[in-house]
Amino acid sequence: MKPTVITKSCTLPDGRQITIETGKLARQADGSVVLRMGNTMLLATAVASPTAKEGTDFLPLSVDYQEKFAATGKIPGGFLKREGKLSDYEVLISRLVDRAIRPLFPDDYHADTQVNIQLISGDLNALPDSLAAFAASAALSVSDIPFQGPISEVRVVRVDGKFIINPTFEQKEKSDLDFIVAASIENILMVEGEAKEISEADMLEALKLAHETIKVQCQLQIELTEATGKTEKRTYNHEVKDENFKEELFKLLYDKVYAVALQQLTSKHQRSELFGQIVDEYLASLPEDTTVNKDLVKKYYKDIQKSACRNLVLNEKVRLDGRKTNEIRQIWSEVDYLPSAHGSSIFTRGETQSLSTVTLGTKLDEQLIDGAMFDGTNKFILHYNFPGFSTGEVKPNRGPGRREVGHGNLAMRALKQVLPDLTASPYTIRLVSDILESNGSSSMATVCAGSLALMDAGIKISAPVSGIAMGMISDSATKRYAILSDILGDEDHLGDMDFKVTGTEKGITACQMDLKVDGLTYDVLSEALNQAKEGRLHILNEMKKTITQPKPDLKPHAPRAVTITIDKELIGAVIGPGGKVVQEIQKTTGATVVIEEVGNKGLVNIFATNQDVMDAAVKRVKAIVAVPEVDQVYDGVVKSIMPFGAFVEFMPGKDGLLHISEIKWERLETMDGVLEVGEQLKVKLVEVDKKTGKFRLSRKVLIPRPPKKEEAPSA
Repeated sequence: MKPTVITKSCTLPDGRQITIETGKLARQADGSVVLRMGNTMLLATAVASPTAKEGTDFLPLSVDYQEKFAATGKIPGGFLKREGKLSDYEVLISRLVDRAIRPLFPDDYHADTQVNIQLISGDLNALPDSLAAFAASAALSVSDIPFQGPISEVRVVRVDGKFIINPTFEQKEKSDLDFIVAASIENILMVEGEAKEISEADMLEALKLAHETIKVQCQLQIELTEATGKTEKRTYNHEVKDENFKEELFKLLYDKVYAVALQQLTSKHQRSELFGQIVDEYLASLPEDTTVNKDLVKKYYKDIQKSACRNLVLNEKVRLDGRKTNEIRQIWSEVDYLPSAHGSSIFTRGETQSLSTVTLGTKLDEQLIDGAMFDGTNKFILHYNFPGFSTGEVKPNRGPGRREVGHGNLAMRALKQVLPDLTASPYTIRLVSDILESNGSSSMATVCAGSLALMDAGIKISAPVSGIAMGMISDSATKRYAILSDILGDEDHLGDMDFKVTGTEKGITACQMDLKVDGLTYDVLSEALNQAKEGRLHILNEMKKTITQPKPDLKPHAPRAVTITIDKELIGAVIGPGGKVVQEIQKTTGATVVIEEVGNKGLVNIFATNQDVMDAAVKRVKAIVAVPEVDQVYDGVVKSIMPFGAFVEFMPGKDGLLHISEIKWERLETMDGVLEVGEQLKVKLVEVDKKTGKFRLSRKVLIPRPPKKEEAPSA
């Protein structure tokens, strides 16, 4: 039976069309759609369990974005030749979708829910990462899963002063700002992106333009939902509720919690201990045969804590640790802490600390990228690690999770804007941030520590970069709100906004924003951006107390690099048969030599740990690629002897004929006993045959000519 297919479409500002169809593929999922733009096609599915697992008090939502290699006519690399574990790129897109849709599920909905988005056809003229959340929301919208959408997502860039929605790859690469924005019809929900030191006003303009396009895409989903008849969502009951008991508990414990919050303790562990004592004392006061649901007590107690801490800010204009709303925690930093690293730094802000290191490598250390949409290499790598001890917890080290990948990517995007041109650099740079303490915004500590470590390593960044995490607490009933600079971990959990902004003194280089509240106006967003700028500049000034600019040179033990540009035809001479020549250079000098062809030239990149090694390797390479010059004198080695003369290697890989008549001024009848193979001697290049390119050498012109016999002095 032929399926009933429903299709809806909308148009981007430049006239390009996006279509969504449902009813053709994956019909056993609760909701499924195929989104198409150009030749890019995404299959999005949504499935939710009918009931929640017992004891679950959160939303177990999983979002997976995966690119099928067949979508772009490729076969996966590696031994298995099949799609496997999600790449970091796929994880980052999965996070973009998750962060956009998660706030729009009801707080009391706890059923296992899974959203899958698959790239089934790819096109660089329609990048899929800016379409994934659109497809996911549409799949949820045509299901009976209680999703309070729709939402959508677009990319906005600016090329030559002109904003473009959902650009091609080429346009994206030319842009000076690149933001992915997710929103509902009413509100912006999520922003992530990077920029080349733009102003706050430029960023706001980009967000407004993106939101206008998103509104059209949300309307399309509303029409699609109505056409499928899935306007009624499933009923559920995933929580035990007792509003009377909740009110009673608030009356008993709220004032005690507020009193602890009012103490304005700077230590999060001390604060947590005092908050914990309140609920522990209450539970201990209950009789052994109590009918009180202790799980419900813990749930409602979290609500009490959240309410008290939020009201502290709104009522008292102070925060849990005693700071004013725009006050930054104390900062101290240090560079050159690790003697053997190529660059290192410590950055500590309050109870958040990053130890960062920079390692310089060669072209051989470049990161290889093998993806369905993109492949190539990466010369700037940033890794973020978040061990359990940083928060005083026991946690097994199982490799980086999605959060670590996301935080590392944000810091990488912030710092890459100020790096020198790596395409012209022989170095691969790896920056690692190990979080040793954490109480809010460790990703922004990574940006600050990374900036310091790069300067300590002698990397010529154009300007130092700092980062700050902003928060907000608001009350929709009273319209009161407070914007918080440099938020604590607790303020992140209880607040309505997590807005990370990085930048130099000139402007913004990256941002990441997640909103948990409806109705954030552009005026409030502008206020948050300007307050973030003040905080960012304050942090930069604190960093300058440690180091103001990149060190003039690399560390003594860091690899030195010299790049020699040669004619493309000479690449083979440097490499040698089967790599024999370059391997011999590396073995005898101790340097690392990497040769690559760029355009119509060859680049010989030489890496060495000290100047003597570098000088020896450079000398060897230059000798190989040097062009023989007539009338120049060379140190030669006899390679073979013939009846008519000897062949002498006067430059690496270049032999010339030293004719029997050019060895001595005296006439030689035979070569017997005149020269030996391996004998060293000085020779002069006297001619290069224009037709054959053969070299003619002379030794006798370097020897004083003996006087003629008739001129010999008398006895």
